Formats: sequence, C-alpha cells, structure tokens
Amino acid sequence: MRRFKQELPKKECREILDKAIRGFLSVTGDGGYPYAFPINFLYNDGSLFFHCALEGHKMDAIRSCDKACFSVLSEPVKEPGEWWYNVNSVICFGRIREITDRERHDAILRKLGQKYFPEGYDIDYDMLKNARRAAVLEFTIEHMTGKRVKEK
Repeated sequence: MRRFKQELPKKECREILDKAIRGFLSVTGDGGYPYAFPINFLYNDGSLFFHCALEGHKMDAIRSCDKACFSVLSEPVKEPGEWWYNVNSVICFGRIREITDRERHDAILRKLGQKYFPEGYDIDYDMLKNARRAAVLEFTIEHMTGKRVKEK
C-alpha cells in the first residue's frame, strides 16, 4: 500500500467485512477482460462465501481462472462541520472455487440466508426448494488491505 498512513489494521478490515452487505467480486472474464459485479456475501472463518446460479458467465469465468479480487466500502460518514465523506475500503485478493461437498455447501448457504433473510423467514423451506439449484463459492483470501479515505 502506497499511502501507508491511511492503512487500516487487519482487525478493522475484518470488522468491515463482517458488517458490509454487498461488495464487488472481480474475476477474469471473456477474452481476459475484467468482469466485476456487485454481490451479497458472507465473511466467515477468514474466507468469503457467495452463492449464484450453477451456470452462466460468472461460473464460466471462475472455472477458467480461479484468481479473484473482492472489494467493499464501509458506510460513508460525514463528520460535523465537514463537507466531505470519510469511508473505509477493504480489498481482498485470492482464489475462488466452487464448494462441491453437499454438507458444507448447505451449511454455508444456510449462514448466507441467516445474514440476509428477515427474522421469521422459513430458511428450511427455502433450502429444500432452492439449495440444489445454487452454487456456493469460497474465496480464500491470500492478501487483504484496508484503507481510510477522506473524499476531499
């Protein structure tokens, strides 16, 4: 990181990943072009997890090249008396793969549901109906950096 004075400690990076709702996953798409898209995620035990369709452009890209990048922003904050926003960002580099073990697949999918579904939602019914039609991806973080940014 070039601006080392703005670097966030790893603990703060992990806290941002715990709280964030959506981030951007970037993979290598067709013809070597970057392919980045917003996605819901779960940060658990030092890895990132996603769910998606079993087939499509995203899965083709991941199957072609397992290197990926994931980034999130904290909620922007405007301090009293300031006109600019302060925001923290986290960027993770690593490798992504599909989870094929059904027991682990379902456990992660359930945790994703617990993060995003409203209280009282019937996760068991949803899992029974939809779990087999979803891919679950694990992003193993190899390198992570965080930065405190004043948008001034």
